[in-house]
Amino acid sequence: MIRSISRLFISLVIAGLSCFTSLADEGMWLPMSIHKNFDQMRKLGIRLSPEDIYQANQSSLKDAIVNFGNFCTGEMISGQGLILTNHHCGFDAIQSHSSVEHDYLTDGFWAKSKEEELPNPGLTVTFLVKMEDVTLRLKGKSEEEKEKEIERIKQEYSEGTHYSIEVENFFEGNQQIVFVYEIFKDVRLVGAPPSSVGKFGGDTDNWMWPRHTGDFSMFRVYMGKDGKPADYSKDNVPYQPKKHLTISLAGYTKGDYAMIMGYPGSTERYMSSFGVSMAYEQSNPAIVKIRTKRLAIMKEHMDAQPEVKIQYASKYATISNYWKYFIGQNQGLRRLDVIADKQLEERNFKEWVAKDSARTSEYGTVLTDLEKVYTDYRKVNLSYVYLREAVFGSEALLLAYRLNSWYTLSKNAADTSEINAALQKFKGITEDFYKDYNRSTDEEITAALLKMCHTDLPLELQSSVYAKIEKKYKGDYKQFVSSIYSKSILADAEKMKHFLLAPSTKVLDKDPVFQTMLTILMEFRATAGPAIGQATARLEKYNQLYVKGILEQRSSDILYPDANFTMRLTYGSVQDYYPKDAVYYNYFTTLDGIIEKEDSTHEEFVVPAKLKNIYLNKDFGSYTNSDGKVPVCFITTNDITGGNSGSPVLNANGELIGCAFDGNWEAMSGDIIYEPALQRTIAVDIRYILFMVDKYADAGYLLKEMTIVK
Repeated sequence: MIRSISRLFISLVIAGLSCFTSLADEGMWLPMSIHKNFDQMRKLGIRLSPEDIYQANQSSLKDAIVNFGNFCTGEMISGQGLILTNHHCGFDAIQSHSSVEHDYLTDGFWAKSKEEELPNPGLTVTFLVKMEDVTLRLKGKSEEEKEKEIERIKQEYSEGTHYSIEVENFFEGNQQIVFVYEIFKDVRLVGAPPSSVGKFGGDTDNWMWPRHTGDFSMFRVYMGKDGKPADYSKDNVPYQPKKHLTISLAGYTKGDYAMIMGYPGSTERYMSSFGVSMAYEQSNPAIVKIRTKRLAIMKEHMDAQPEVKIQYASKYATISNYWKYFIGQNQGLRRLDVIADKQLEERNFKEWVAKDSARTSEYGTVLTDLEKVYTDYRKVNLSYVYLREAVFGSEALLLAYRLNSWYTLSKNAADTSEINAALQKFKGITEDFYKDYNRSTDEEITAALLKMCHTDLPLELQSSVYAKIEKKYKGDYKQFVSSIYSKSILADAEKMKHFLLAPSTKVLDKDPVFQTMLTILMEFRATAGPAIGQATARLEKYNQLYVKGILEQRSSDILYPDANFTMRLTYGSVQDYYPKDAVYYNYFTTLDGIIEKEDSTHEEFVVPAKLKNIYLNKDFGSYTNSDGKVPVCFITTNDITGGNSGSPVLNANGELIGCAFDGNWEAMSGDIIYEPALQRTIAVDIRYILFMVDKYADAGYLLKEMTIVK
């Protein structure tokens, strides 16, 4: 599963930096600028024009690509609003409709008609209308002037439309681009395979190749009868996209051109060696340790209770995905000696600066300044990591934190509209919270994680809460948590329901869970908070300057900005690879491998009986390769990251051949440095997807609305 983009610590550490000159298949390129790369793309085999990929006012491939749910990518695969994305991208929606009686996670779900498709409140899909560079309009302005100009830009681009406008920074604030979006709110679940297909291999195979996971699901976007976005209504009609993808059954061979379009979340390709060192030595090990504990407790409760297994399936998958990612990233950083590579880049930059007095004046101390920032940051970094991962690894404490906005506004007698807006936002959170909440699971996790905070953090960075537990409860964290949960509205759905009927800050003043959260938060802000705030501001300043220097140093090169969840295009080819000495990996897997991996005693490798029967009967239809086998997954050299989950893999004609869902273990340091010999994108073959829809799900009617070529 591709790493999710919601990495909260990026905003406080370093939000990805500039870019590399493209080395073969490296680069996440803005579609509006793709003409600069087209000679390279033609050499690799593309048979399209730049205008086929991106045009602001004409139909192009960009109109078939969607931001799915603000965390993944999807693509239009029919003229009736049908969307293909990953199973793990649709996991929350699938879970929300699941129960012990109707366990769609275990059994899968397929609507047999549009009337059976399931609505998903809060789920959106976003289409890019156009993007334009507005850097010159903001250049040289103060921060206050920039804010005003950005508001003018948003008003200008949205006037007379229902579009949403965003102005995004690139190259650490050295470039600004305006994005015009159309957001649809009625998105319905059409179908998903059982988890034994969509998550085949589970945590064991996550981030690994060879892979045999059918990581796909399908949704449909609906619109009002006027053709515009509308809230869910039975009267809505399927959306008619400007462009939908043609699906190819022709397959691929080694070396074939491959292109991916989607919404990669965040990369840090120009993070300094100092930032990499802090991640490697401090942040990553702490995250892994905390999540290991959370997962172990969660798994124990899930295995013991079927209802908890459904409630925590999505949470477990998300936590586990990050956990394994950071294990792999540290291994990659060490194996590829990334810190040494970064230090070499920095030496080259210093040499370039030293050759010119003007450059020395502007950039001469920027790397020294960055080093000083990280030296200071290291002193408080773990405090923030433990706040985010351990304290707010507690569901009740995190819910209390989300209620704090309303509490603070109310205490400070803020504007009534602000208070009401904060309350409505919190009510929206609680609508789904208790459906997937198990108090005993949360109690055990909270006790374990708070104890870890006390054990691992330096005394000067610890909250007084831990000293209280040590003294009053004799270090019995389970007793402490049980005590505060039993008296709190936050751990009880009915108590919270009554509170929200007549919310009062006085109730929270006496609520032990809320007050525990507030004490830890306020003491964090008093101790580590100022240092983190100062470090963040300094990083923003010096990163922008450093990247400005890089852009000047490489002014003759074609550069790509770091990922920031805006639409990008990457190009490469279908390729095998050698992960280590004497080991070779082919570029595709087949249904044979699923049968070979089958283990009925291991929940991650159970093969559904129906799929096994289809395999034994060789009922493969037209979904085979030249050897008569059903292809399942394949790999390419495309440069992607979290947020690209669900992205279409396209051939030289722009036809759909697969759906990207993961990266490979050997290249987990890829967000920081691209390694062409090792970095691979893992995708589900479109032939396996159609095979499962047709032969396994008996939902062949969906294929009739697709455009399929052989």
